[in-house]
Amino acid sequence: MTINLLFFTISIKKRKISLVEAVQEEMVEKLYDKNKEKQISIHRFM
Repeated sequence: MTINLLFFTISIKKRKISLVEAVQEEMVEKLYDKNKEKQISIHRFM
């Protein structure tokens, strides 16, 4: 009889971001939403 065991340890740390990174992330999110709205409006007219 053979027993095979495999153990994983996962540790999660909260990442601290700088103000510059937060502003950049917000800009990216806004651009993504803007492009998504454009795609939806173009798709509606087809």
